[in-house]
Amino acid sequence: MIIMLYDNKKKVKISNKIFNQKFNKTLLHQIIISYLLKSRQGTHSQKNRSLVSGSKRKPWKQKGTGNARAGSRKSPIWRGGGVTFASKFKNYNNKVNKKMHRKALKIIFSELIKQKRLLIFDKFYLPNCSTKKLVNKIKNINFKKILIIINNYNKNIVLSSRNLYRVNLCYLNSINLLKLLSCDKIIITLNSIRKIENYLK
Repeated sequence: MIIMLYDNKKKVKISNKIFNQKFNKTLLHQIIISYLLKSRQGTHSQKNRSLVSGSKRKPWKQKGTGNARAGSRKSPIWRGGGVTFASKFKNYNNKVNKKMHRKALKIIFSELIKQKRLLIFDKFYLPNCSTKKLVNKIKNINFKKILIIINNYNKNIVLSSRNLYRVNLCYLNSINLLKLLSCDKIIITLNSIRKIENYLK
């Protein structure tokens, strides 16, 4: 598969098996649901009648008072009592195996290339830390939200992009699939593409 680099218009060859995959809606749906579930904390907690502090003594005798029968002040129908179906700590993690995750990566990158949303640069760097220079570098790209994928920590790019709310940053070894899908333009270097090919082959 032949593509053209964005910065110097040079044509390069990339793997057809990785970047020309058929779209699989069902698999992507599973991956997205898994990511969304992992983002839930699951720390919600309520007290049922056994956890509410207080006496278990019967508030009044069963008959003769004219009041309705009551067995405990911790009953859910009483003010200050326990919750009937109390929610507890829960782990929402939904495991996705490696094969599914790699297949999803292939599908997403294939779709990004087909939709011309993946911009491959021969080199993407800044000589110094300057938000203005980063803005000038990407000003010709028409985007609402852009994601820059870098190999490792780059001080100039990290510091220059953190004040731009429409510019997102992620590292190659921890690509977030939701960010890939939510951003309308993705910037990546040719070196990163080669590393993705080695990882997904």
